[in-house]
Amino acid sequence: FHEMTSLAGKLARLSNVTMRVKEWENDVVFLHEVGKGAADRSYGVQVARLAGLPEAVVDRAKEVLHQLEEGEVSGKTNRLVDDLPLFSVAVKREAPKPIKSDALGAALGDINPDEMTPREALEALYRLKGLAGT
Repeated sequence: FHEMTSLAGKLARLSNVTMRVKEWENDVVFLHEVGKGAADRSYGVQVARLAGLPEAVVDRAKEVLHQLEEGEVSGKTNRLVDDLPLFSVAVKREAPKPIKSDALGAALGDINPDEMTPREALEALYRLKGLAGT
């Protein structure tokens, strides 16, 4: 963030502008006002959430921002930036619930979807869900 905003001091035809924001109840409200200068901090994570990016990507962006902010303090941002793929998200998966495989497997084996009416298929689906405990 700060690396980009500092470019305005190096490039004559470049200037920073920012959207005015108000932080309220752990949230950011964009005020629809453009002003001169740079924001005091990055709001990219909040914008990503507002844009509807998947929560895993937003969580990864928080991690990246935290690492970059810590790198600024310790002077390690140059090396860090090359090693921060945003979309290399570690997918958090819940452990599957144990399934009553014998009863469920037997019921599933008895089903021939090619010979079922839509209503029979729906009933079979509900029966399987019941056996699975969901």
